[in-house]
Amino acid sequence: MRPPAEPASEPASLTERLHLVARAAGRDAGVAVAAYTGGDSLAVCQGFTDRTRTRPIDEATRFETGSVTKTFTALLLADMAARGVVHLGEPLSRCVPAWALPRGPHGAAITLEHLATHTAGLPRLPPGLLPTAARSWFSNPYAHYTPDRLLDSLARSRVCRRPGTRVAYSNFGMGLLGHLLAERAAADYASALQTHVLRPLHLTDTGCDGLAQATGHLRGRPRPPWSIPALPGAAALRSSARDLLTCLRYLAEPARLPDGSLRYAMTEVLRLRALSADGPRLPLAWSMRALPGRDLYFHTGATRGFTAFAGFSPRPGTAVVALANTNPTLRGTFIQQAYLLLRALSAPD
Repeated sequence: MRPPAEPASEPASLTERLHLVARAAGRDAGVAVAAYTGGDSLAVCQGFTDRTRTRPIDEATRFETGSVTKTFTALLLADMAARGVVHLGEPLSRCVPAWALPRGPHGAAITLEHLATHTAGLPRLPPGLLPTAARSWFSNPYAHYTPDRLLDSLARSRVCRRPGTRVAYSNFGMGLLGHLLAERAAADYASALQTHVLRPLHLTDTGCDGLAQATGHLRGRPRPPWSIPALPGAAALRSSARDLLTCLRYLAEPARLPDGSLRYAMTEVLRLRALSADGPRLPLAWSMRALPGRDLYFHTGATRGFTAFAGFSPRPGTAVVALANTNPTLRGTFIQQAYLLLRALSAPD
């Protein structure tokens, strides 16, 4: 995402700022926007879970979060590495059979850390997905792509650049990472995430199983629940503004957690690492922008009926969550306004 420019003027109060973000989602959208700044939290909710207008949105309403899921997959990776179950530098050649390694001279050199930083060189979508995705492109393009096809798609991929040298955003790569972590944990992805991340953080509204309480909408029409059976680590998570803000606060202030693998993981995902001598320095999963006096970490997400933003700054401890039950549009400013709020709240006095 290209961060937008600073706004010409800012609303006077935090409540007004939250309302400004919420209005950017559109008049009919169900929205939850929450922020943490100066030691205090505040949320603004508008609209309803669906167009019957019977259940209002609140802080605990579950939304599909799309690619914000990737940040939780990174936490799971860092926690499992802290416990010695995996190693960040572990190569694919130790995780998949030899026949499944990507083609090209660099496929065997891909590590778990490359997958978590989008520097593995894998394609954005799994090879072989599009023929099955076409019939449900505007509802559930991943629904008919099953887990048994994952390694075949990996074998059909070609890696032309040395891993670690260039960022190429990949749903396939992050979904593959979630699959490999689940295998190593001897569980499915949803269960591994619940056991090692969600339950210890007391995120009771969050999970990959079950439905979002809000109904997603694409161009005003309701969409079926998002389904991504082979790649849950890329985009399967449902969560609430309340839970996401809690998680972001721990990321911004990990010392609030008891000492242990998850506290270490909160710090590890933010550590900038150079995976090659001539490559960028990156955190795990998050986008990061260095600004005067602080660093901003953020991630966006979208399914066919939902839009999500999550962002925070460790110095000062600041966080913003914005969730809407409408799909992103080219002219929409919902994500922009959420980012601008984070930037404004984290600015030094």
